[in-house]
Amino acid sequence: METATGTAQAAPPPGSLVPPGTVRDGEELATLKVVPARHYWRWAAGVAALVVVAQFVHGLATNPGWDWHTFSLYLTADSVLKAVWVTLQLTAYGTVLGFALGIVLAFMRLSRSAILQTVAWTYIWAFRSIPLIVQLLFWFNLAYLYKELGVGIPFGPVLWSFDTLNLVGALSAAVIGLALHQAAYAAEIVRGGIISVDGGQLEAAAALGIPRLRQLRRILLPQAMRGILPNAANEVISLFKGTSIVSVMAIGELFYQVQVVYGRNGRVVPLLMVATAWYILLTTLLSVVQYYVERHFARGHERTPPPTPLQRARTFVLKLRATAATGGFPR
Repeated sequence: METATGTAQAAPPPGSLVPPGTVRDGEELATLKVVPARHYWRWAAGVAALVVVAQFVHGLATNPGWDWHTFSLYLTADSVLKAVWVTLQLTAYGTVLGFALGIVLAFMRLSRSAILQTVAWTYIWAFRSIPLIVQLLFWFNLAYLYKELGVGIPFGPVLWSFDTLNLVGALSAAVIGLALHQAAYAAEIVRGGIISVDGGQLEAAAALGIPRLRQLRRILLPQAMRGILPNAANEVISLFKGTSIVSVMAIGELFYQVQVVYGRNGRVVPLLMVATAWYILLTTLLSVVQYYVERHFARGHERTPPPTPLQRARTFVLKLRATAATGGFPR
């Protein structure tokens, strides 16, 4: 075999070790036997998981203790639907007010004022240390702690006062407690997303003369949202499920209403499954919203975002149609 310099180079004998960088002939590569890797333990684990899932599904379908007839009766009952609406209201109010206050607290912690930093840190420390149920009961018993609230000169005369007995009802106390509790966690989520952005970008923007508000809106927040959104979505879902704790205040949310119903008819398991089904359904919807919001804010990071599940399903259907039109089989 002649090389470019005219010297002869003998081909390596079959079965010998080939030095790195040497290319085998096509005929020799064709004679190699390709042995696929076999993962027996992986297959065994997959089969075991399928057996467990099949047994669980079989138990759901055949065990009379689940009482699916009662489940179907109360899944869309008027009292349950009203309770679901109350749960969604508590979640929405707690999320909006909590994150609004949390954003303020986050910027207070990031400010250069030692007073603002201390106030924000103390708030976060206190509200993360006190259990949520204790906070709710404190707000519910506000009239016991303070008979009147007033507006006037600090440490001086009161110009205007009002009675607190009917000021804060059960629902208002629940919203206040959930929002203030959520704000402590939201502040740390927002602060973590902001400090994850490289500070050199803001320095470059300031050097270009971009106003600080525009730096915040167009440079800092779009990048920080990629770090904020996953944790923020987890907190919203946690708040949605955590609204069940307000049942101690006799508020007609989903879990409380389910307790009332099975307290009357004694059907505990199917009524708990009604609440479980609604929690799963609404949590799934929140997860779908989270997916698309994260995809929206990932546009600057990924030039071509991966297809959504809907796009994948549409592509699969188009492939099936094209394959059926040509008389072949899908790959």
